[in-house]
Amino acid sequence: MTGAAGAMPVLKAQNLGIQFGGLKAVDSFNMEIGESELVGLIGPNGAGKTTVFNLITGVYKPTEGSFYLNGQSMNGKKTHQIVEAGIARTFQNIRLFKKMSVIDNVKAAMNAKLSYNLFHAVFRTPVYWKQEKELTKRAGELLKIVHLSGKEDYEAGNLPYGEQRRLEIARALATDMKLLLLDEPAAGMNPTETEELLEIINYIRDEFKISVLLIEHDMSLVMKICERISVLDFGTTIASGTPEEIANHPKVIEAYLGKDDEEVENDA
Repeated sequence: MTGAAGAMPVLKAQNLGIQFGGLKAVDSFNMEIGESELVGLIGPNGAGKTTVFNLITGVYKPTEGSFYLNGQSMNGKKTHQIVEAGIARTFQNIRLFKKMSVIDNVKAAMNAKLSYNLFHAVFRTPVYWKQEKELTKRAGELLKIVHLSGKEDYEAGNLPYGEQRRLEIARALATDMKLLLLDEPAAGMNPTETEELLEIINYIRDEFKISVLLIEHDMSLVMKICERISVLDFGTTIASGTPEEIANHPKVIEAYLGKDDEEVENDA
């Protein structure tokens, strides 16, 4: 399924998989995401969700299958090449430059856009100042989107947990991605912070026409925000559909809750 009939999907994964020794961590994973679509990827702990993210971002090289960004093959590309092509992510464990300022964390993600050389940087030429001014302005705009205006000069590690999560999203936005992978963005957040995050994700998707693939254990968030959901269990997709279809899917219920004793006896 794509965002519009006949349109090229932003992400297309075909039979994507990886094997570690004799263990298939992800097996024949298939997914298409259209422009501005917001898709959820859920499953029990150890189901292979983050492994899928690692495959799509080049952390792992697939041992089978392929994946494409806007029709361009990403197989074999390094992580920085995939980022430059237009895929960005956040992580389960926050990975900020904790000792750097909030705004410098965002500007660090824009380094690929700089065209000045070492000479300009050392001697602080007009070229250097012009580009630094542009980057600072853009970083400030992104911080406003994630409700961090006024905290530009704070040390990133001193921000409350929920704000660090939002800073990660601003840093991902700074790469001008086409596809944003969010790995448990609401982890550790209280209900108020989660609701604010939901609004930010929706705004980003609508304002920038970005496609979003979301891993999240907060099912209320997933059901509210996602248009479609795929469910992994033991590295295999067991269900795909709308939130309503997924919520009532017997295989999904079994994966999360297990079979009761009576069902197990009947299966024996």
